[in-house]
Amino acid sequence: MRVRDYKRKKVNVITLGCSKNIVDSEVLMGQLKANKFSVAHETQNKSDIVIINTCGFIDKAKQESIDTILQYADVKREGGIEKLYVTGCLSQRYKDSLEEEIPEVDGYFGTMELPVLLKRLGADYKHELVGERILSTPSHFAYMKISEGCNRTCSFCAIPLMRGQHVSKPIEELVSEATRLVQRGVKEIMLIAQELTYYGLDIYKERALPKLIDALAEVKGLEWIRLHYAYPSKFPMDILDAMNRHDNVCKYLDMPLQHASDNMLKAMRRQITRDEMRALLDDIRAKVPNIAIRTTMLVGFPNETEQDFEDLCDFVREQRFNRLGAFTYSHEEGTSGYALVDDVPEETKNARAARLMEIQSEISQQLNDARIGTECRVLVDRKEGGFFIGRTEHDSPEVDNEVLIDARVNKCKVGEFVNVRITEAAEFDLVGEVIAN
Repeated sequence: MRVRDYKRKKVNVITLGCSKNIVDSEVLMGQLKANKFSVAHETQNKSDIVIINTCGFIDKAKQESIDTILQYADVKREGGIEKLYVTGCLSQRYKDSLEEEIPEVDGYFGTMELPVLLKRLGADYKHELVGERILSTPSHFAYMKISEGCNRTCSFCAIPLMRGQHVSKPIEELVSEATRLVQRGVKEIMLIAQELTYYGLDIYKERALPKLIDALAEVKGLEWIRLHYAYPSKFPMDILDAMNRHDNVCKYLDMPLQHASDNMLKAMRRQITRDEMRALLDDIRAKVPNIAIRTTMLVGFPNETEQDFEDLCDFVREQRFNRLGAFTYSHEEGTSGYALVDDVPEETKNARAARLMEIQSEISQQLNDARIGTECRVLVDRKEGGFFIGRTEHDSPEVDNEVLIDARVNKCKVGEFVNVRITEAAEFDLVGEVIAN
């Protein structure tokens, strides 16, 4: 009787953190729907059950997760919801502490405990649903996780503690998943993993990302395939050969470099030097001349000097990355970096991140100015105010540049491609007008 009662309940899933968490939430929602639950993602409507999928990567993300749990714990105390559950990285890492400090939560579950969470809700884990999920993104794009976990030993990163060791999904399973997504109207798929280039080593005994790209590129109706989170050390260049072989593979690579001072790269255990990174970037750009490279940089790692930071700034000015994000070091228990003294003041960390982004803003403005008068293919993501807003193949959702198209004089349809001529440029956005195909 209790199970039947649960299945009449409305479930609201809240997702915090990265795109990998988005996929996990979508899989959770797919399982709940198959079990006859009424489920929604981050709805404002009244719900009986709330499930929070947390992030535990850095201090700011952890605090956001804790604040969200506390918010819904208050709602539960006031009778606004009946049950509150927490899953994801924060729950995986700090379950015991969370149970003690926020007892209002009805259950905490780790990153690999989906079947256990479903059982608590009176639902069955349906193995036949592997790859099936309810999309929380706009219906024309989706993230696709090609592996779980990470075998790298970067000294600042706690992901292996929360996600475990690298486990690849078989190519045929991913092709099947992509095919089903396209049948539902998805035109763009972002391949995500903690470390893309490691794909296949565990199950195929070789780096198999190029073979996966070749297989996915043959999926009829899949217009864009985008690559996220490639590790620079020992980067397999045949990935770029696969990129060049297929028109539907975006000339885009997200490669977090983290720093450019040899002192910091060694301390971070990145297994690469500044000169090796420079040579790699030269080779990538030579092989794919029109590629857009996105990277992230970490500032404020223990013992980072002003000279280390200046080396990083000089490298960013030299390389003129198409896209760049900066974040500050977070002292994480369980990482090898935790043995070091977190000696860079928080104020200094924030100032360095801001300065790095100022440098990137200037670079981005110059690169965008150079695009005025050029034509490009744009995928329209949404309509907002008086504009259609879309992206080029060089831009990923939420983190990269957008193209604004005046809705008063241009006809577009969300989820469709249009050809656009760029007429104006700002630091991180372009303005364009639709031209005939």
